[in-house]
Amino acid sequence: MTRETWINVAALAVLLGVPLWALMADEPFIITLATRAVIFALAGVGLNLALGTGGLVSLGHAAFFGIGGYAMGILASHAQAYTPIMEAPFLIEGTKSMPVIWLVAMVTSALAALAIGALSLRTSGVYFIMITLAFGQMIYYFAISWPAYGGEDGLSIYKRNEFPGLNTLVPMQFFGLCFAILCLTLLLMNAIHKSSFGLALSAARQNETRVLSVGMKPYHLRLVAFVISGAVTGLAGALFADLNRFVSPTMLSWQMSGEIIIFIIIGGVGRLFGPVIGAMIFILLEHTLGGLSEFWHVYLGALLLGIVLFAKGGVIGALAGREKAHD
Repeated sequence: MTRETWINVAALAVLLGVPLWALMADEPFIITLATRAVIFALAGVGLNLALGTGGLVSLGHAAFFGIGGYAMGILASHAQAYTPIMEAPFLIEGTKSMPVIWLVAMVTSALAALAIGALSLRTSGVYFIMITLAFGQMIYYFAISWPAYGGEDGLSIYKRNEFPGLNTLVPMQFFGLCFAILCLTLLLMNAIHKSSFGLALSAARQNETRVLSVGMKPYHLRLVAFVISGAVTGLAGALFADLNRFVSPTMLSWQMSGEIIIFIIIGGVGRLFGPVIGAMIFILLEHTLGGLSEFWHVYLGALLLGIVLFAKGGVIGALAGREKAHD
């Protein structure tokens, strides 16, 4: 195995080992922190397909994160209130079933990504960044002005949603569920990277002219990647809302988009496990330094500055040495 593979295995071992230790030490809060890291890693893995493989710097991915969260909040709130979402012409009821909620979150996020991507991908560079940011802020302000589901105050869910065979109120069981989803998503992303689609997407990032010369359309490749990326990020949003049993417009803010990008930069852009390590480091800094000072983001900024200047491959790139990211 390569050095990077060993680093990836070690990252998964730490991510699984910490909550197991917390379970034995009766520290449920640590398990919740680990679950938070897993969910943020999942959101980063989704964006990394568009950013790392496709070269698409999106400042609007929090829109899909928040749409997934609101999909969960709307379905669960109607289920706990025993009121239908729609009565006519078709009866649509709420649900507490996690698999159904995840499916709805992924489909709605994918449709939003399709609409946003179809327009945004007609531009490139800084224009693409600004258009995705504009779409994200439009959805953010829509959520603020949506009083039916809490508006600016957000929406609280009083019961954890259900998954067959599990008690999701038990922190370790909910962590295990999120961890399994992350592992499956990593396997999916690895398969995409190695597929002909992934190779073509990477080629479009490196040399668009050559891709056009062999009859492929970079626009279509990037749009498919953007939609898949949005669906995965939406799934992470649904899990995050379920973890907190609360959804608010802050999930849709540009700051959230920035944080997801930070996970990728810290771990390594284009590295399969880059967002995983980045999310772990972010949560560690937030927990350890956040208790010391409310200005802990200064230290995060210093870390980012050091990575950009001296370790452009992120933490994985620095540890793996001359090994290249998976293209």
